[in-house]
Amino acid sequence: MTSVPKNPISPPPLGEPYLLTPGPLTTAYSVKEAMLRDWGSWDGDFRAMTAQLRADLLDLIGDTDNAFDCVPIQGSGTFVVEAMLASFLPRESKTLVLVNGAYGNRIAETLKYLGRDHTIIDKGDYLPPRATEVAAALEADPAISHVVVVHCETSSGILNPIKEISDTVYQAGCKLLIDSMSAFGALPVDVDAINYEAIVASANKCIEGVPGFGFVIGRKSELELAKGRSHSLSLDVHAQWANMNKTGQWRFTPPTHVVAAFMEALRLHKEEGGVAGRGQRYTENRDVLVKGMRDIGFETLLTEPWLSPIIVTFFNPAHAAFEFQKFYDAMKKRGFIIYPGKLTVVDSFRIGCIGHMDGAIMQQVVDAARDVLVELGVDSARPPEIALLERSKLAA
Repeated sequence: MTSVPKNPISPPPLGEPYLLTPGPLTTAYSVKEAMLRDWGSWDGDFRAMTAQLRADLLDLIGDTDNAFDCVPIQGSGTFVVEAMLASFLPRESKTLVLVNGAYGNRIAETLKYLGRDHTIIDKGDYLPPRATEVAAALEADPAISHVVVVHCETSSGILNPIKEISDTVYQAGCKLLIDSMSAFGALPVDVDAINYEAIVASANKCIEGVPGFGFVIGRKSELELAKGRSHSLSLDVHAQWANMNKTGQWRFTPPTHVVAAFMEALRLHKEEGGVAGRGQRYTENRDVLVKGMRDIGFETLLTEPWLSPIIVTFFNPAHAAFEFQKFYDAMKKRGFIIYPGKLTVVDSFRIGCIGHMDGAIMQQVVDAARDVLVELGVDSARPPEIALLERSKLAA
């Protein structure tokens, strides 16, 4: 029996489409409404808001030992990933980056800019890095001190096995940093179950806020060690942390309206049942979407063990009448903005399961896709054989 979310899912304002993307995403009306008031960034009310934001985010990792702290950083998710890497990786360190998509590759690219020594395990577009591979790499290169992994690689939609990776990293005496940009708030990352030094996410993902800042949740002992490491004035996590703890203020102008919206999003998140409740709704969204799309002939890139409740990648149909741009435009006319694929071997598209949506809305997405296929004259959504061949590698 499908449960009903505690927060009723109301449609967006007239004419506003659903954003079926990994963020920015569709937000609740009350989140939008929270941005109607202006705030002074130096004022006591806003400083109290910042303090509450930090405390509420720490609650989501189950930090009963008070070993971690939360540091908000202005900018997009990529800003906060770079801030984490520059501040938590010593300049003389060597890092193993686990890559299976665009965002793992972006981490490696960032390390090049930062001048941090690193090596990678590249699994291609969608295969998960496994504990045995990580263990072998760490054993083969004792110079590696840190490992970085993307929690949910949204270029494919794969949910990486961070628990087994974490166990392996710490057994080898190394430290783990997690990019949980698109998973934090919907998938559990409790520190008593998964070991890590720092984890990052942003306002406009599973908490269902709007873009404008991200946050680093880091071990306090590592935050202390981060002093003087960063290459950047504005992305220095230690400096931001020290200033917030001293004054309660952000060092530079904060996105005040975005923070206010995020506080409302956190309130709704808590009402829904926190991480477990949000994760359950997104899982139901995924299940409705995947079943419905498969019923009309589409094939998913990933098999069940690796399908995340965040975003799902579908192969483009092989049918000659199918053109993604026409499919995209027709879906948008029906009120749904989807996402192009990022695979290198075969053509694909992605549909997000996160945001202020429920299973009933996801069924509307499926119905719209069925209608669009008819409109385009596509009588079979079966992908090219090479796509199915690539997927078979997962089973192997």
